[in-house]
Amino acid sequence: MAATRLDYGAAPLNHRRRPVAMRLLPGLLLCLLTCVPLAAAEQQIRLSDDSEARWIPFELTEHNQIVFTMTFAGEAATALLDTGLSDTLVSDRLAAATGLRSSVGEQAAAIGGDVSLRWAASPALGFGGLSRSGGRIGIASLDGAGSGIDLLIGSDILSCCALDIDYDARRFRILPSGRLPFRGKSASLHLTPSSRSYVTRGSLAGATLSPMIVDTGDGAAITIARTIWDASDYAAAPTTSTIAFGLGGAIETDVAVISEIEIADVKARQVEVRIEDARGFSTRIGAAGRIGSGFLLGYRVLLDPRAGRIVLSPGGKAGAAPLRSTSGLLLAFQGDELRVLHVMRHSPAARAGWRVGDRICAADGISVRDGVSATGLVGWTVGAPGRTVHIAMCDGSERSLTLANFY
Repeated sequence: MAATRLDYGAAPLNHRRRPVAMRLLPGLLLCLLTCVPLAAAEQQIRLSDDSEARWIPFELTEHNQIVFTMTFAGEAATALLDTGLSDTLVSDRLAAATGLRSSVGEQAAAIGGDVSLRWAASPALGFGGLSRSGGRIGIASLDGAGSGIDLLIGSDILSCCALDIDYDARRFRILPSGRLPFRGKSASLHLTPSSRSYVTRGSLAGATLSPMIVDTGDGAAITIARTIWDASDYAAAPTTSTIAFGLGGAIETDVAVISEIEIADVKARQVEVRIEDARGFSTRIGAAGRIGSGFLLGYRVLLDPRAGRIVLSPGGKAGAAPLRSTSGLLLAFQGDELRVLHVMRHSPAARAGWRVGDRICAADGISVRDGVSATGLVGWTVGAPGRTVHIAMCDGSERSLTLANFY
């Protein structure tokens, strides 16, 4: 039986619990599982005659994921666009509400832990000018995908056509394969036979990166396999650690900012790169790494695997410097407190002896509730190097932390 890949990138926690210190390297869930045979009608995908005019507005989550409204079994539903997902998933909640009858459950091995998954015959669904009838759909808990997300739309649907994503205008559309609605740098793009992953190429310090998975569901910028990183000219560059949350649990990885990388013939500078160890999905499937939304959002993007091309045209955020922590604290809301989820290696916080579980109630006299931006960013954690922040801990003690560049 064929292997199915479930790759969920950048799964944020909900607003009251999500990591808010910085929008660095959101979570990633990557699964390999053996599919259970399912008696379902063959998938039929249709595009309306006016599909080119049927732009779909979207919002970006704090982790750079594309969230939009679609129809599922005749009802409105909130979905996430995920080219890194081989099979479309629906939440347990929505599956129950629409009366889906599923197969016996199975466990999917995932980074961060196993995920329970069931299969069902899919009801009709649609977005923009696309409609699908027949086919199957996976049912899983999508709690890690963020509050209110009930569907993850994967390559089983998206690869039928060309996907035109206009990040600057916050809209996308589904086009017949072969359309070329804008000009830009073009490179090869195809689907891998086993996992149906979108893959292209890149280069790092003269070394070829191939295949590179193109994954709109992964909110990070670029992920590279450890073996490739260690063999590159960047191997001696300063790195630190970070965590992310996926459907399977927490993931810890290394991160660095490099001066240049080439992705699909686009030369990008000052790019954040995650380095994935031998247990990571890239190494397990023989990929060089992944290209996530953190990189793609700087461009207008055309993904057309049937025509064999990816096209990137620079947008308003192309070349923008990545946001870097100067504190080394990754934090999450817990009531009116901030709880330390991770202390980044070699950071000011690490040197000052901060620990996971430490609780913050105020900084520089401003309470936690009043000190967080509308996007969930705790500004002082990425403040100017040299600034000293005076922090009130929830146990009544006080600390100071002097910010610095450390990677």
